[in-house]
Amino acid sequence: MAIPYMMEMNCFHHFNSFLEYIMDLRSLRYFTEVASRGGFARATGSAHASQPTLSKAIAQLEDELGTRLLDRDRRGVRLTQAGEIVHRHALAMLARTEHLRAELDALQNLHRGELRLGLPPLGSSVLFAPLLARFREQHPQIDIHLLEHGSRRLEQSVLAGELEIAATLRPVGEGLDCQPVCDEPMLALLPQSHPRARARRFRMEWLGESPLILFEEGFALNRLIRDACARHGVAPRETVHSAQVDFILALVAAGGGIALLPRLTVEERSLSGVVAVPLSGRDLRWQMVLAWRRGAEVSPAARAWLALVAETTPDL
Repeated sequence: MAIPYMMEMNCFHHFNSFLEYIMDLRSLRYFTEVASRGGFARATGSAHASQPTLSKAIAQLEDELGTRLLDRDRRGVRLTQAGEIVHRHALAMLARTEHLRAELDALQNLHRGELRLGLPPLGSSVLFAPLLARFREQHPQIDIHLLEHGSRRLEQSVLAGELEIAATLRPVGEGLDCQPVCDEPMLALLPQSHPRARARRFRMEWLGESPLILFEEGFALNRLIRDACARHGVAPRETVHSAQVDFILALVAAGGGIALLPRLTVEERSLSGVVAVPLSGRDLRWQMVLAWRRGAEVSPAARAWLALVAETTPDL
């Protein structure tokens, strides 16, 4: 009993070495077809190959494995002891390959898979909630894993591989590629009693006159606002930091300061006690993009999401 066992282990070792660099599975498929049909001539139809092609492929397989796999006689062929071992492993490998192809086909055709997406709290309800509903309707088999956080944290998650795509603001961090979503003007939100509330345009230089309400740290918009202030020589007096637009608007209405928000996030909200004044100039804008790791091949689900957003972007 030890000899067959050692023979199987030795053959299996050679077989694994062969599989490490084999470029396709045609030789294994030809071998299983000849073995199951009992001859080379009988296997030509099912293998879709000529008899010389089958003979050459199996001869190369035997040479590579260093053992004879088939005994040939006038009645046909039969498996040697080594051939039985290789045949068993070949059938298992071909079955696994078919299963792999089926899974890849399901993934490519969006019958399965996942979308690992990061969205910031600011603007996502307007921009992305309808698109996510449409994506779910089009691809019900795709699992959506959603992370909500500030844009800078989302960018870090993309670079770390935790997310595949995240919505963030221009300019994006190093190591990321992006697709534009929208480019929105910024508004200054002032209490109705503010001296600048009647202005047609709000100048960045005026930010030094009143307390400034910003977002929680990790929001990309904070950095954009601070950079714009620096360009205009303004050192704003930052007061409250919040992640909630409605709370920020309530603070403004109560006289707690002024805030800068993208037009899209406030145009459908009640602005009772608040005046929205467009910013002058174009050096501070809210430019939302979808970002992914540079050089990474995005999944079929992610490509479908990018395509959906791209075809909807002109309407936004």
